[in-house]
Amino acid sequence: MGGLLELHGLTRRFGPVTALDGLSFSVPAGQVTGFLGPNGAGKTTAMRAIFGLTDLDAGTVRWNGAPVGQAERRRFGYMPEERGLYPGMLVAEHLEYLGRLHGMTAHDAASAAMAWLDRLSIADRAGSKIEALSHGNQQRVQLAAALVHDPELLVLDEPLAGLDPPGIDTVAEVLAGQAKAGRCVLFSSHQLDLVENLCESVTIIDHGRLVVSGRVDDLATSGPRRLVVRVEGDREAAWARRLPGITVSEVDRGAARLVLGEPADTDAVLKAAMAAGRVTEFVVERRRLSEVFREALA
Repeated sequence: MGGLLELHGLTRRFGPVTALDGLSFSVPAGQVTGFLGPNGAGKTTAMRAIFGLTDLDAGTVRWNGAPVGQAERRRFGYMPEERGLYPGMLVAEHLEYLGRLHGMTAHDAASAAMAWLDRLSIADRAGSKIEALSHGNQQRVQLAAALVHDPELLVLDEPLAGLDPPGIDTVAEVLAGQAKAGRCVLFSSHQLDLVENLCESVTIIDHGRLVVSGRVDDLATSGPRRLVVRVEGDREAAWARRLPGITVSEVDRGAARLVLGEPADTDAVLKAAMAAGRVTEFVVERRRLSEVFREALA
């Protein structure tokens, strides 16, 4: 399995509001790609455009180099942020129905439905109505609905919302497993720490435009050098605020995250820290995804 999703110049206007403004990026197979942006950035509109659920004023969506049509979309899996389930249907029956809509036989749809319910730890609710489930369990069923037909591409809008920690861990394992199996996985989330741990690459948009795209490792090691320094007895890192060329980005229980300007020297920082007291931590650190996100939107 494998594939490449490409968005080229997507533009969508709603009256005076431009939701997508020439947006272009690609999602390769075999990795989890995080799709980030503030509220109203255009993420949901872009995801809906992949499935033809919103009209475009310009631009194209391509799968393996060809324009996406109904035949391609039958091989895609979509989990919208808003509920897309029939509340009065039984869980297993609902998943079987969706599998049949994607061309599966009754036997294969039933088998896949139960396999995913088991994998997502809700097999015991197979005979329950959707409306009887908690928000978190409905979220799991919604994910199973996107997966039941074994799609080549997964597009998930806030799949982690409303889940407890075990549920988040399960979903993260499922997404990583889908990528490892050679599928394309694109998902949006505001939980940046989870995105950083799960995703190999991220795409960040704002006002419908691409602002940053790249591998998480590359983004984490780009930009100014960063240090985390802790001086015993100085919980406010007062010693660091006097250093030239140093910006204190945050202080967490005495551990100061420092951003070093071009002329700043790590040896000079260590010397200043030792002069202020006993140094209990001194670490060169990667840039956090939350920092990349804030800087991209600045």
